[in-house]
Amino acid sequence: MKKFGGICLVVGLIVLLNVGSLSASTMSEDDIAEVVDTFMDEIVSRENIPNAAISVVYRGEIILEKGYGYSNLDTKVSVNPEKTLFRIGSVSKLFTWTAIMQLVEQGKIDLDVDVNEYLDFPIPHYEDSSPITLRHLMTHTPGFEDYPEHIFKLEEEEMLPLNEYVRELLPERVFPAGEVLAYSNYGTALAGYIVEQASDMPFSAYIDKNIFAPLQMNYSTFEQPLPEQLADSITTPYRFVDEHFAKGNFEFLPEPAGAMSTSASDMAKFMTAYLQEGQFNDEKILDKNTVGQMFEQQFTQHPKLNGMGLGFIEGNFNEQRTLFHGGGTMLYNSALYLLPDEDIGIFITYSGGDHYPHNEVFKQFLDEFFPIKEQAAIKSSNGAKERASRYVGEYHQNRKSFTTSVKFVSLMTGIISVEADKDGQLHVTHAGATNKFVEVEPSIYESARSEKTPDGFGNFKRIIFEEDVEGNIMLMADGPMTYTKAPWYASSTFTIVMLACILLFIVATIFIWTFAAIIRVLRNRKKAQSNWEFLAIIAAIVYGIATISFFISIIINGEVDPIYQFPTSAYSALPGWSGILDYILYLIVILSIALLMFTIVVWRKKAWSMFGRIHYSLYTIASLILVWLFYYWNFFI
Repeated sequence: MKKFGGICLVVGLIVLLNVGSLSASTMSEDDIAEVVDTFMDEIVSRENIPNAAISVVYRGEIILEKGYGYSNLDTKVSVNPEKTLFRIGSVSKLFTWTAIMQLVEQGKIDLDVDVNEYLDFPIPHYEDSSPITLRHLMTHTPGFEDYPEHIFKLEEEEMLPLNEYVRELLPERVFPAGEVLAYSNYGTALAGYIVEQASDMPFSAYIDKNIFAPLQMNYSTFEQPLPEQLADSITTPYRFVDEHFAKGNFEFLPEPAGAMSTSASDMAKFMTAYLQEGQFNDEKILDKNTVGQMFEQQFTQHPKLNGMGLGFIEGNFNEQRTLFHGGGTMLYNSALYLLPDEDIGIFITYSGGDHYPHNEVFKQFLDEFFPIKEQAAIKSSNGAKERASRYVGEYHQNRKSFTTSVKFVSLMTGIISVEADKDGQLHVTHAGATNKFVEVEPSIYESARSEKTPDGFGNFKRIIFEEDVEGNIMLMADGPMTYTKAPWYASSTFTIVMLACILLFIVATIFIWTFAAIIRVLRNRKKAQSNWEFLAIIAAIVYGIATISFFISIIINGEVDPIYQFPTSAYSALPGWSGILDYILYLIVILSIALLMFTIVVWRKKAWSMFGRIHYSLYTIASLILVWLFYYWNFFI
């Protein structure tokens, strides 16, 4: 990477003076723009990103706007940072929260009033919880479970209008409001609906009039599909698959939670407004005090962790307080980073790739301009070895479904695995990386790794363990996500191994019985069987065929699409025949009960050989364990 003489001189002086990082006053606009552009170029090339854009603002000025690649590979139209639109996913939420705070300023809503006051349908009460408020929604602490299968759609008619979405997909409340961080798309959608109710305007129209127009964001919209005047400006998304770029389709998302399309230039104006205390040129979208309130920490799961401002995720990277928000659709990834103390904002967006290239660009920027001293060796606290074993286990996101069959997805996404070594240090596997963590205080661990660990919600350098009100151990880190230790019988290892063993046993049993029957026929040896013995075998065979068919259907429906990187069922309506799976499930239950009854009779009448009775009993036990697993993971709901 090219080094710049001025930067090297400053870094040298700082080292001599033993100062930890550069200050904003030592950085030139050209230095920042050139360095960030270099990093971005490298990432785009290395990660096979077909199109991308970036904007950087510094001291109230837009110092970099650049596009990379082609907005359409067929027509070879280059990305224009001013006019080329990208889908920015959850970065859209910042506009929803901006709208909420505008309405708070106008006195139309209150952050600490029960949201039912602003709705025309009820949010049910939950146990001993206080009512859900807008402050809870803005800090991702309303206590809702999550339904990931209702986020993305490829057909317009499959995405419900906002007023239907918030009613028909109202999730169950699984935590008391204001107690557990669990990122919630539904919570933001609900806030967007409150914007409609309080302003008496459609959500997208409100944003157009009150945010886009004052900021001159002429290439931004929440409308889906895009309005006619912007339809030709949207980037065509691609994914690099099998050594070529495969084209994707337009994605439909819950409007306030992730539907915005915008350009890098427009996002620069938005960042400038926030860094200039709500002001852009002569227009003001928020009062200074409101921006200050949004930037202040409003909730954290632990005093020693970064948490949430009002809508902004709070972070600390290279000892720089950062307010940020990432966003991803199936095809696009984006992020907005603000360093309020340094008056710097960076926005990055692209299609293809994964969730982490923007993190890497931001980290490289910080390492260049705000380097930190080499971390001293971390010393374990007294008693660390004795406590470590308590935290060993598998931790599942609290952003998940608890009451539907989608609960099973928690075994495949967002798992954190914790193991302990003989010295009491924890080896934590998260986002595909395993890092060593050392206890610095009881239940508080710091990463011994100097590099940043990939994490979509914060800086995964410190983790803290605590018990929740039900006695479950919770793992907490920076940002709007927490994890709860799964019991042994709900771990991915136990569940998947048990399912695999049961399926293998069923397949092997049917094969053995079939092979034995063929041998008897070929040898002309017919074994006399009573009617109930014959029915017992038939029930077992039918059970096996039904179970195998069910698993085959699950595997087919769960196959991940190489372009969208989700199973088709996650973003498209299932084919009509898929409803047959529900009937197969109930058939499996009925047959399991029948197997249990036949097993009792087999032993009472001492049918078959001892080996035959034991084999049949094991087959029945396997069927009952499978039914229990289906029940535990809500397959019958």
